[in-house]
Amino acid sequence: MLKTKRRRAPAKRPARSGSDSETERRILDAARAVFIRRGTAGARMQEIAAEAGVNQALLHYYFRSKERLSGAVFQQFAQRLFPAVMAVLASDRTLDEKIDALIATYIDNLVQNPFLPGYLLSELHQQPERVAQFLAAVSGGTHGEAIQAAFQVIGRQIKEQVDAGLMRPIAPQQFFINIISLCIFPFAARPMLSIAMGMDDAAFTRFMEQRRWELPSFFRSALRP
Repeated sequence: MLKTKRRRAPAKRPARSGSDSETERRILDAARAVFIRRGTAGARMQEIAAEAGVNQALLHYYFRSKERLSGAVFQQFAQRLFPAVMAVLASDRTLDEKIDALIATYIDNLVQNPFLPGYLLSELHQQPERVAQFLAAVSGGTHGEAIQAAFQVIGRQIKEQVDAGLMRPIAPQQFFINIISLCIFPFAARPMLSIAMGMDDAAFTRFMEQRRWELPSFFRSALRP
């Protein structure tokens, strides 16, 4: 009589512990470094495992595949900056206060994470399906509704300034894109700027700190009637 092999049930993942969380954090930190260095397409799970100091089997145990791991890293990056930006837009601060806060939030975060703009833009271009994930991270999972609500708040504030003769008309979307473009471009073009202007890392950081203080008055001047 032939013996039939009994299939083993898949191993259940144990309850999370402090060690479990620490290992997952190390893997995410390593993946972030490798994805920035290689790009998601060029990254290899073996290299991520080596960077994290774990074996490749453990990497698959936590994240199953490179796609899941890259999704977790993308979500982590998106949540690092954009919810704070949306909170500023939707707040009851004055328009002048929002200009100051938006510029400070972007530049302070990007000085700490200078490769963030390039990484996010690359991911969104190569994997358009990440747009939904990006919007969920920005708006808290409401698929852009919070973004539109924030633009409505900004739109009302702009109209008040225009009606008072203090500002020229501008769509809230243009208002927002102009601010973030002025903040993000130096980081996105950092290699070119560093060579053209002869700036090392320390000089670039000083340049952006100066820009953090100069941009608000520049932006407000551009909006005057």
